[in-house]
Amino acid sequence: MKILVIRFSSIGDIVLTTPVVRCLQQQVGTAQVHYLTKPAYKDLVESNPHIDRCHYLEDDWDGMIERLKQERFDYVIDLHHNLRTLRVKRALKVKSWSFRKLNIQKWILTALKINVLPKVHIVDRYMETVSALGVKNDGKGLDYFIPVADRITQEDLPMSHRAGYIGLVIGAALNTKKLPLHKLKALCERIQHPIVLLGGPEDRAEGDLIAAVDPIKVYNACGKFSLHESADLVRGAKLVISHDTGLMHIAAAFRKPIISVWGNTVPAFGMAPYYGDRSMVATRPFEVPGLWCRPCSKIGYDKCPLGHFKCMERQDIDKIAEAIHERPPGT
Repeated sequence: MKILVIRFSSIGDIVLTTPVVRCLQQQVGTAQVHYLTKPAYKDLVESNPHIDRCHYLEDDWDGMIERLKQERFDYVIDLHHNLRTLRVKRALKVKSWSFRKLNIQKWILTALKINVLPKVHIVDRYMETVSALGVKNDGKGLDYFIPVADRITQEDLPMSHRAGYIGLVIGAALNTKKLPLHKLKALCERIQHPIVLLGGPEDRAEGDLIAAVDPIKVYNACGKFSLHESADLVRGAKLVISHDTGLMHIAAAFRKPIISVWGNTVPAFGMAPYYGDRSMVATRPFEVPGLWCRPCSKIGYDKCPLGHFKCMERQDIDKIAEAIHERPPGT
């Protein structure tokens, strides 16, 4: 049985699909699991041993479709559910299942501030797509696989951080998901443990400004490491503080205690850190209560549409720091 799983983006969303491919491979004895995504996420899917073959979205659409047809898939599992995946499904002409995006319910929450969303994590909605094949959620949570060549060594870290550190993810796909610079600086000042700042090359300059509050305590790793290497830094952290971003889900894959900080988005969208049945792992969300304008989007904006950015400006940094110190790293 040959099955094509589709998820085009992004890092966090692809990590959230890993229970589906694992359960397909392990519970359907004859399954060959193929995965279609964007070339930008090649390293992410090719390191997953539960995926038998990877395919990539190409500019040559007709050529890509012809190569997919040659695979003679039995089923398509659509975990992206947009117009492009519809074109793929129509071209392949095999039985398919698509996950419930709940766009109407999300619109009601963002536009009318009425929450009619089911209390179901997106992972469980993904798993619904394979239930007809007799596949069930095994409760083992998310997966993330780091190739041996991309693992961090002690020499990659400053001496001050080799005995243990807290990971602080400073970036996010959109600005309304992330704490402003002055809040991140204040948080680092209050944390009484070594800190590794995590993010991409686009976060490097801001990371330098944050690290300047205490260059010994705070190490700026943003832009210095690949995705796999950054994931290994997450794996090595005693605790992870993160916005609603891909590295938060990678931290959950490694069963790390997580303090998540939410701006314009909300955990109610079904994107909170996911541990499966391993609920003993500590996670604590921080949201500013009582804001009539929140959530303003299911994704985010480059800047607050109302100009005040209260969902992050009113985050209580002292309480976040207290939550960190209530659970000393390593306990």
